[in-house]
Amino acid sequence: MSRNRNGFTIIELLVVILIIGILTGIALPKLGASRDKAKLAAVLSDVRDAETAEEAYYADNGGYATFPQLQAATNFAVSPGTTMTITPGTDGYTVDASNGSITTGPTSCTVAVGSGVSATVDSKITCP
Repeated sequence: MSRNRNGFTIIELLVVILIIGILTGIALPKLGASRDKAKLAAVLSDVRDAETAEEAYYADNGGYATFPQLQAATNFAVSPGTTMTITPGTDGYTVDASNGSITTGPTSCTVAVGSGVSATVDSKITCP
């Protein structure tokens, strides 16, 4: 008596599932790092946008603003998850922004602009 065997054995199916599991284990950590890079890029973009908004505020009002003043005057907003602090001075300002949900690498960026800042740091965004 001859049997017609179609399909896969349980061992073959388990081997395929094991291979898929290994590939997923390799890919997921890289995906997490990509998310953190995207969040840091959003923080960096928010700092650049804050610089632009500060200069527009200065052109209209003759001085620099705090973050709440800037939001009220220019409808400036930051990306979801980003926390920002702006410290205005008489001749410049400092912007500090961070995202607490970043798990690896830098979580914040800062920039200092104005006459009280050295020429090597002036308007240079750093993400330590």
